[in-house]
Amino acid sequence: MKILKVKDLKKIYGKYENEVRALDGIDLEIEPHKFTAIVGASGSGKSTLLHCVAGLDKPTLGNVYLDDVDLYTLNDNKLSEIRRQEFGFIFQSYNLIPVINVYDNIVLPVLLDGRKEDKEYVMGLINKLGIEKQIKKYPNELSGGQQQRVAIARALANRPSVIFADEPTGNLDSKTTNEVMNMLEWCVKEYRQTLVMITHNDNIAKTADRIITIKDGKIDEKNY
Repeated sequence: MKILKVKDLKKIYGKYENEVRALDGIDLEIEPHKFTAIVGASGSGKSTLLHCVAGLDKPTLGNVYLDDVDLYTLNDNKLSEIRRQEFGFIFQSYNLIPVINVYDNIVLPVLLDGRKEDKEYVMGLINKLGIEKQIKKYPNELSGGQQQRVAIARALANRPSVIFADEPTGNLDSKTTNEVMNMLEWCVKEYRQTLVMITHNDNIAKTADRIITIKDGKIDEKNY
């Protein structure tokens, strides 16, 4: 069981009269094996928070712990290793590599970590996500919903402890959105993973185990 903790997290851009506090002293513990939704207006700091917690963007001040390891005390190689082995990422824009096929996109994080994919596990994901007929195709041959399913499979291929999702349904219609969310919630239950998701969709947020509202770089205590 991996626990994420954030202590006095700050992300500051600019100086003096141009200073912008994208994050302004956030304390937070992410519950393991739960779905946590992060909501807030555009520019509130929620994406910055997700990127800092996920080891993608170094905070100006503060600490991010995975269990007892402070991520930002690690060197770049060790931090990259944790991202590859412990975290899975799903983005609104899918971020698939256009010149390799679906299967190779899915197993890429595992191969980059110098390991061999568990083919039985990967094919199980592919079948559950309903993309078994697409594995030889390239991303530009897929619909948006199919591309997002590939992105989900890729995020799960390394059996991560935590899945970070930044508006993963933002480009999808309502039917596909429901299908994708059902799959992600199934992953949390089936694989005992932790899901941290930014969303503007109130209906999605309401299905979360916990909702964290960010306002002006801080947690909105009224909605906490």
